[in-house]
Amino acid sequence: MKTRRFDLLVFDWDGTLADSTTIIAEALQRACRDMGCAVPADVDARYVIGLGLADALRHVAPHLAVEHHPRLSSYYREHYLAREPEIPLFRGARELLAEMRARGHRLAIATGKNRQGLDRTLARHDLAGAFDATRCADEGRPKPHPDMLDHLLDHFGTARRRALMIGDTTHDLEMAESAGVSSVAMTHGAHEADRFAATRTIARFDDLAQLRAWLESTDSAGG
Repeated sequence: MKTRRFDLLVFDWDGTLADSTTIIAEALQRACRDMGCAVPADVDARYVIGLGLADALRHVAPHLAVEHHPRLSSYYREHYLAREPEIPLFRGARELLAEMRARGHRLAIATGKNRQGLDRTLARHDLAGAFDATRCADEGRPKPHPDMLDHLLDHFGTARRRALMIGDTTHDLEMAESAGVSSVAMTHGAHEADRFAATRTIARFDDLAQLRAWLESTDSAGG
């Protein structure tokens, strides 16, 4: 009999399933330029991906008064939404999700996006029905706080040892560690591989094909 090591697979979205990091980082940089702020370097703009928007803005524009954050946010959304239709899924994302569902895994998303943004992008990719539950940054505490994972675990009644977080940033992995959930890191997204050295992730993968092969191997006799 085949058994699963993990019943619940929780995916980040941007940089994990969707190849969106360049567009997000450039939108943040252009918004800062529009505001007359110092433009963050690529590595700094990519670092904040996955955080809630308020936290991201504080990091990319640390000297901007809080009362100006709504205008910075507006500029960011304008630049991002102009290019959102260009964002593709990573190769193999759709097939990975279909196979994991066929194998009996529950699938979920924990994302720094807001609810409106996630629903819009899932609909555009025809993936609205691919996940059993989703949780967004505007519905509770954003990453790296464990709130999103805690909510999903409660929703499914899943034991922490039976859940896996899959993400491309240290924010994802720190959230998982705080929630007592295992995690794997994807190095094709926002954070460079060396940032994961201090995390307790159980594996790292360069692409979704490697992740898929590993997940298949965990669905072996004995879990």
